[in-house]
Amino acid sequence: MIRVAINGYGRIGRSILRALYESGKRQQIQIVAINELAKPEAIRHLTQYDTTHGRFGQTVELQAGKLHIGDDAIALFHQSDATKLPWAELDIDIVFEASGSLIEREACEAHIISGAKQVLISHPSSQDVDATIVYGVNHQLLTADHTVVSNASCTTNCIVPVIDVLDSYFGVISGAITTIHSAMNDQQVIDAYHDDLRRTRAAGQSIIPVDTKLARGIERILPKMKDKFEAISVRVPTINVTAIDLSVTLRERVDISRVNSVLQQAAKGRFDGILGYTDEPLVSCDFNHDPRSSIVDATQTRVSDGHLVKLLLWCDNEWGFANRMLDTSLAMIKAKSTK
Repeated sequence: MIRVAINGYGRIGRSILRALYESGKRQQIQIVAINELAKPEAIRHLTQYDTTHGRFGQTVELQAGKLHIGDDAIALFHQSDATKLPWAELDIDIVFEASGSLIEREACEAHIISGAKQVLISHPSSQDVDATIVYGVNHQLLTADHTVVSNASCTTNCIVPVIDVLDSYFGVISGAITTIHSAMNDQQVIDAYHDDLRRTRAAGQSIIPVDTKLARGIERILPKMKDKFEAISVRVPTINVTAIDLSVTLRERVDISRVNSVLQQAAKGRFDGILGYTDEPLVSCDFNHDPRSSIVDATQTRVSDGHLVKLLLWCDNEWGFANRMLDTSLAMIKAKSTK
């Protein structure tokens, strides 16, 4: 049984906990502790009730300072200094670092100082982390010596499996990406101050361009894609689910049927459970609570002049990513056990 702690119990932290119980992985992973500055009753309430994902199927209670879910008692801490957390005492194997504030290796090593054996960051990190993983594509690179690992981003997890498939079959020359991302909690409900002037504006009233490092994230996972992609991102007034508009120029000549066939085969084979495929006329809310990293919308595939391909990909940027955090943590422990 893997003993884990969650540091930062926001959208991703809570999704990880709920996904654990819904995914059937509870027999492999036990959440021992949560460190979150919010009050215990707010922690309990937002675990039980969620606007995006609905009511949790388990009863959540507070007893003696612990969060009780079924027979599980999860210790709650409210510590701003990660070096003071009792990870050694609790024998923590992996910390899910989901605070959004500790994203660099040096900062995350505070958990190692506190006695955790490994850290998995729910965010792209610096180059000096031991590995950046997109589960299903490069998790086999994990080794027993890796202590601080990044799970990349939800959009990297969405797009990289598709690029990997296209490159394997047809060869990728270059590409351009537009991420159409749901609003996030770094935006404003009504106009308010922010360092990014675009993010001073009300999230529910505009389509808002934001910076993205997605292109650099792709080449970190797929080094042969270095300098081949550029990306832009906009935030839209929905609370969950993201679409990615991917345009790629391929070496081989293709048509719509051939591209869709290859992606459908990958979804049924190597990327089963990670990559999805649909030819139904669906909209973004239909992918809410979908545990896969990416779903190809075959109805939107287009090919121009035999080489320029446009694809539409969907992902639940919370739930899919939370499920990959669980998968990557299991892969980390498996790699460590082979030492």
